[in-house]
Amino acid sequence: MTRELPVPLLDADAVAEAAAEVFVAAANAAVERSGRFVAALAGGSTPSATYARLATDAFASRIPWESVWIAFGDERNVPPDHEASNVGMAHETLLDKVPIPPEQILGPVGGGPQPARAAWFYEEALKELFPGVAFPRFDLVFLGLGEDGHTASLFPGTGALSEHEKWVTANWLAATEEWRITLTYPTINHASLILFLVIGRSKAPIVAEVFGRAPHDGLYPAERVDPVDGTVEVFLDREAAAELDRVDPRPKSPPDEFPGRAAAESPR
Repeated sequence: MTRELPVPLLDADAVAEAAAEVFVAAANAAVERSGRFVAALAGGSTPSATYARLATDAFASRIPWESVWIAFGDERNVPPDHEASNVGMAHETLLDKVPIPPEQILGPVGGGPQPARAAWFYEEALKELFPGVAFPRFDLVFLGLGEDGHTASLFPGTGALSEHEKWVTANWLAATEEWRITLTYPTINHASLILFLVIGRSKAPIVAEVFGRAPHDGLYPAERVDPVDGTVEVFLDREAAAELDRVDPRPKSPPDEFPGRAAAESPR
């Protein structure tokens, strides 16, 4: 495994531009090497800016779409036309705008009462694309980073963190009372290239702990992304990179000495 040093870039636009260039380069290299390119996309506003760039002629014209296969790192348990759907966002910003064959787009179909069944069907589709292997080898996996250290839908304290056999699993998030469908660690960690995209000042503390030298207790889910035979790269804007040099523990908020005070003093 090769873990490259985080790359701090000027701003969110620069991150999106650089990530789009990585996609183009990885696609062409994979097609030349094996005849196809298989990428797993991420959800959220950060990668959506990358997808919008890939849909422009400046990028799309450089990609052999007829040989591109698209999958997804995770999805909420919602249908593709839901505003919170990662699959729907990718279609809106990229996939409906480029000449990729529809049958080469694989993703979980959420929104039903049985998310585990949706995860099973998604895994079966991936197994048809990657037959006869213990785990698939994506050419590129896009990932994000949450302020709690989650990536894909691998959240702290959830059952998916201990899944070592399935390619895809349904993951229950008690904090928000919702199901997610996510690739598992073994699936992600068999990828050739994993690219984290992280922007914004609110991400600076967790970036310093996951990708920097700031001490912290235990391992965040994102820290368990550790390719078997691949590379991890991290693209940050300067806001997210603001605390990369921090070597002291993250400051803890002082305890509230008067927990009922705010409520007591609030006007009725």
